[in-house]
Amino acid sequence: MATSLKKLFVQVLTGRWFMLFASFLIMAASGATYMFGLYSGELKSSLGYDQTNLNIISFFKDLGANLGIFSGLLNEVTPPWVGLSVGMVFNFYGFFMIWLAVTERISSQKVWQICLYMFIGANSQTFTNTGVLVTCVKNFPESRGFVLGISKGYVGLSGAIFTQLYYAFYGNDSKSLILLIAWLPTVISFAFLKTIRIMKNVRQRQLNEVKIFYKFLYFSLGLATFFMIIIILESKFTFTRSEYGWNSALMMLLLFLPLLIVFSEESKLIDVTNPKPLKVVAERLGQSDPITIYGAVVESNEEKGVSCWKTVFMPPQRGEDYSILQAVFSIDMLVLFLATICGTGGTLTAMDNLGQIGSSLGYPKKSISTFVSLVSIWNYLGRVASGFASEILLVKYKFPRPLMITLTLFLSCVGYLLIAFNIPGGLYVASVLIGFCFGAQWPLIYAIISEIFGLKYYSTLLNFAGFASPIGSYLLNVRVTGYLYDEEAKRQMGPTRKIGEELDCNGAECFRLSFFIITAVTVFGGVVSLILVIRTWKFYKSDIYKKFREEEDTVDETLAEHLL
Repeated sequence: MATSLKKLFVQVLTGRWFMLFASFLIMAASGATYMFGLYSGELKSSLGYDQTNLNIISFFKDLGANLGIFSGLLNEVTPPWVGLSVGMVFNFYGFFMIWLAVTERISSQKVWQICLYMFIGANSQTFTNTGVLVTCVKNFPESRGFVLGISKGYVGLSGAIFTQLYYAFYGNDSKSLILLIAWLPTVISFAFLKTIRIMKNVRQRQLNEVKIFYKFLYFSLGLATFFMIIIILESKFTFTRSEYGWNSALMMLLLFLPLLIVFSEESKLIDVTNPKPLKVVAERLGQSDPITIYGAVVESNEEKGVSCWKTVFMPPQRGEDYSILQAVFSIDMLVLFLATICGTGGTLTAMDNLGQIGSSLGYPKKSISTFVSLVSIWNYLGRVASGFASEILLVKYKFPRPLMITLTLFLSCVGYLLIAFNIPGGLYVASVLIGFCFGAQWPLIYAIISEIFGLKYYSTLLNFAGFASPIGSYLLNVRVTGYLYDEEAKRQMGPTRKIGEELDCNGAECFRLSFFIITAVTVFGGVVSLILVIRTWKFYKSDIYKKFREEEDTVDETLAEHLL
């Protein structure tokens, strides 16, 4: 009995379903950048910044969270735990220094110093994303839509998770929220540091794999439903700190319930002999180098020695492995990059300014916390909906993923216009729409990159596309929204404003013109994305997963010959 139990635990801890569960927990703690609206007011008041300063800090947050070229390149040559370790150090240092600044435990910090700390703290997210998402996609190559949808969905829920925990741990102290952001993700990443790894001996998709993903989805939907109930109750009642503690305990139970799925699935595999990672020797295949069976990809060095610069403008067919330069300079990537700038730039601007938008439109502070939680929950729903829906529509109806990005961009415009026109209660609906649309974009973007450009350099290409987000944020958040807000605040306060007094703007005029501009830019992005739809229409109408099934068959035949 003891031996069987030990065998089960070993199977669970070394299995890929526990690896997937650990990935969900790490991602659930890695969404600190989406909670900026909760503590941005504290930065503004404690450090004496105006809206332009705050938006510059917000830009460096977005820049750090999306400038992942280094993390991508690091992941190409090192195991995932190395990148996760770097992310742990960056996260703790960056946010801990910000906490020291706002609590005046260190001398007054200049704007550029806070920007640096914010960049470092937020940049940890790229190491987490790369280490977790790339590993999961390589372990589940034929279920990438499901994997990306649920994994990124947990990031979307992180805002609601942190909100409950910080009320339970620290009460209504937004300064301490920054401290919580510093230590909690670090602890979770450290706990699962060696769990996140690529399973080299898993090549084929399990027959019931899709059903297992649906089970994980149902548990995550239960968690999201719990948060929606809490939001409704918070709008009717005032919770005490101890009541938030009970809420947090129930939330943690819901977070860990998917372990039941892990134990159930791994127990079915316990008597299955897992083959060791295999290499097909070169002499058997007549090649100069061995082919490594790595995930679902069989790689060769046929073009070894050919300069990458000579093949920049000679890309392979869509779905094959592009080189980094071939992908970066391809028209498909440039179109996707531009559409991402327009799409994520607008949603990030709205999310980062939710606190200021709510204040200027006269909403109470409790409502502003509700907006952040609504964005978090619908961010989650957007991610899982786009991941699962796009996978189902693609497999059953050959519905192209780029067209879903187009529809998402046009839907987000409704949320922007609700803010611009200041419809009564419209900020609640806008929070839902903007959170959903922001969340829906990322699984689609990541999946499109893996499908069009292959998995060989997925780590780097994923982070290259992510760099579009801070560009859009800088243009729409700093150069447009922050500037127009401060100009309107100066006009309202007039000559009576004291030197060094915080700029404060009230009324719909503070953000109206900004969101008209954001709407126009997003519509332009939607039109641009239609170019990608047209260019990839035939590709998505074909069997894009055929490559993986053929490679599995080739590997099986080769191994059979080798064993004979």
